[in-house]
Amino acid sequence: MSVKGTVFDVQRFSIHDGPGIRTTVFFKGCDLRCRWCHNPESQTSAPQLMFYAHKCVSCGACEAVCKKTHTPECVACGECVKVCRHGAREISGYTASAEEIASKLFRDRSFYETSGGGITLSGGEPLLQPDFAFELLTLCKNAGLHTALETAANVPWTTFERVLPLLDLVLCDVKGVDPDLHKRNTGIDNRLILQNIERLKMSGVEIRFRMPYVPGLNDTEVFSVRELTRGFPLELMAYHDIGASKYEALGRKYMCGDVKPPDKNEMIKLADSLGAVFDPAF
Repeated sequence: MSVKGTVFDVQRFSIHDGPGIRTTVFFKGCDLRCRWCHNPESQTSAPQLMFYAHKCVSCGACEAVCKKTHTPECVACGECVKVCRHGAREISGYTASAEEIASKLFRDRSFYETSGGGITLSGGEPLLQPDFAFELLTLCKNAGLHTALETAANVPWTTFERVLPLLDLVLCDVKGVDPDLHKRNTGIDNRLILQNIERLKMSGVEIRFRMPYVPGLNDTEVFSVRELTRGFPLELMAYHDIGASKYEALGRKYMCGDVKPPDKNEMIKLADSLGAVFDPAF
């Protein structure tokens, strides 16, 4: 029986999660709570109901099929989604086997081969579902696909050791270096993360480090991050507020409502001065 896991999206034709044309599998569940997170639906491991109030016409169809809709007792059963004709409701997250996800990934093999692309596991944090990640990577490697993992590196090193032989590339997100600032911004300290980064640098696997650049929150850390990642590629990813509506849909407060996205030209200059790359797609 194939191992099952929980994902919230399988994004085809992705060009920002590794080389070439890729398919990115977004795992559900994360042990960080970054203030700027633009995929808040990735944070919890269970499926969630997302309600977009601006699409609701108060037709009452949802309440007719489920008395728990609009209440704290909602268990994301999905019955209200089935009857909503205006797209105001959706379930984020579903359970599938590694084989079921792999079959979707294999459909675009020709695009991977012609572009030098492949598949990327992202999230959330894929390594919080280690058995599922391992089996999915195994299936992809056995099929000859290029594999990449996006991770925040806050997992036991033994989890990394298990999947490293199956990876062609690690995309390691670095939120900052200072422990106190890291905890304020993400909810956790970064001792394990920094240890794992040093181990990754010695592992021989290809690594690209990525830093989300958020004005007023971690922008003072950019030079420290460059020193930490010296000798390896670094991508600066400029903050944006595209995910703000998702917080409202989840009934949560968006913590970065006052943060303004940085100027693109200034980001390009900063990246050049650091010997880094600016990625505007974060």
